[in-house]
Amino acid sequence: MKQYSENGFTASDKNVKGPRWQAPKKEKCVELDGDSLSLRQVHAVAMGTSRVALSNQREVQHTIHASQQHIAKKVLAGEPIYGVTTGFGGMANVAVNASRAAELQANLLRFTMVGAGDYLPREDVRAAMVARANSHMRGVSGIRLEVIQRIVAFLNADAVPLVRQFGSIGASGDLAPLSQIMGAVCGLSPYYQVDYKGSRRDCLSVLEDLNLRPMPPLAKEGLAMINGTSMMTGTSVLALRQSMQLIDLALHLHAFYIQALGGTNESFHPFVHEHKAHTGQLQAANVMMKLLDQSKLSRDEFGNSHSMRDNELIQDRYSLRCLPQFLGPVIDGINETVNHVEQEINSANDNPLIDPDNGACYHSGNFLGQYIAVGMDRVRQLIGLTAKHLDTQIALLMAPEFSNNLPASLVGNTKNTSNMGLKGLQISGNSMMPLLTWYGQSIADRFPTHAEQYNQNINSQGFASANLAREQLTIARQYWAVAAISAIQAVDLRTNRKLNHYDAREALSPACVPLYEALRTVVDVPVRAARPYVVDDADQFLDRHIELVADDLASPDSRIFRAIKQTAIWPW
Repeated sequence: MKQYSENGFTASDKNVKGPRWQAPKKEKCVELDGDSLSLRQVHAVAMGTSRVALSNQREVQHTIHASQQHIAKKVLAGEPIYGVTTGFGGMANVAVNASRAAELQANLLRFTMVGAGDYLPREDVRAAMVARANSHMRGVSGIRLEVIQRIVAFLNADAVPLVRQFGSIGASGDLAPLSQIMGAVCGLSPYYQVDYKGSRRDCLSVLEDLNLRPMPPLAKEGLAMINGTSMMTGTSVLALRQSMQLIDLALHLHAFYIQALGGTNESFHPFVHEHKAHTGQLQAANVMMKLLDQSKLSRDEFGNSHSMRDNELIQDRYSLRCLPQFLGPVIDGINETVNHVEQEINSANDNPLIDPDNGACYHSGNFLGQYIAVGMDRVRQLIGLTAKHLDTQIALLMAPEFSNNLPASLVGNTKNTSNMGLKGLQISGNSMMPLLTWYGQSIADRFPTHAEQYNQNINSQGFASANLAREQLTIARQYWAVAAISAIQAVDLRTNRKLNHYDAREALSPACVPLYEALRTVVDVPVRAARPYVVDDADQFLDRHIELVADDLASPDSRIFRAIKQTAIWPW
């Protein structure tokens, strides 16, 4: 498997094989050279924490200029080049006179301005813009350096074109979304709208504020700017980051559940996993060993000593015992998708591509977003699988016959027989979990289209797949909040069984304490030895607590994710 260092993965260590995500470095400026942009850097630009600059390497800029000059010469010579001196798609048999080459490009931006639905989040659009600029820095698209500089100027000025959520089938790239970006960047018409520092403006007024003039596209430039995968790829970067964080959090919550259920660490022993050494499985087992180390609630059976425990099973149930085997493929799937998406943001994905050194122009299909479509389909499935696993653990906690005698539905005050505990919370979680698995269905294999005179007779649906991932993650944050609330209550109650008080910090493993404290801070319920998180039903309005946790998980500076960073697989 491909290994990265600076921009993604690092070499494996002795305990865990395979790639590991590197902690982010604070960067004031991300330099684009077409070859080394990382997901971490895309995210930093998307969230507005890093500015953008273009590489000033002479070779990079020379290649950009040479490919643009190649197009200019071919146009003057009247040679046929798809989308430059011909019509588009199924009309590629229509010859276009050189005198209309620039008009053709402007018309391309106009007739693909057909987006529908609500506007995308501004961070998604910023991610797409930096990906598009980086793609053009490879120097094979046949456009001016000034066009790329204009994209960067918009990013650094926080001028974000408005892009609608529907309109791309991911075949010839993201035509409609990118036309909305590039029409605004070029100042093609005041019809193109921009979110400029939080205010909706037409693109021409924004250009005036930035002391920039409209830049009508020249031959090939309109096609190069919109014929690519950058919108779906930008959204995928953000979805991947959130997916990594939620899967890491799920591992930590499982450590809470194992301790609350009185489970064992035996299932994570290195001997077991050396004999089924899948990368993700090894990583999951390694994390769980760290998270359970020195716990007073779980059983330490690394010495392979067993004893019968009343009516309890001698070994844990599958959802505990098979955790590395279940979540290992999830981790591996995320890592593989990371590789594909990072490759995509460092690729030339328009058509045709120019080889200025050899005077060649290649008609091809790098604009097809199949890697993104299949990758985001997979990520959505993996999030659904992770939710399924969490749901199984929550069910164990709620049932005394399976929870090693925790109170039914995790009731805090069992002396009050009118208390029903977290029964309603579990039902709320059950309403979301099937949705998360439903979102895990693939779309890349569905809905064939014969659009555009049967020219685009195969498509990826990559844009739709990435957008579905964003929608799924909005629900996932709510569900993970339910899972976290259940975990806090459960470890409080188990601590009381063990130590006769409710301050779980004294019973949890040291590695789990930071997350416990972060969660209690986020829901604004201080830790008290005399009472658990939820005591009586009259105390709880847990919908507000779900909201607080979900909002924190959506924050770029999440307190919860900061708390698990030291023991995370992907410590963003």
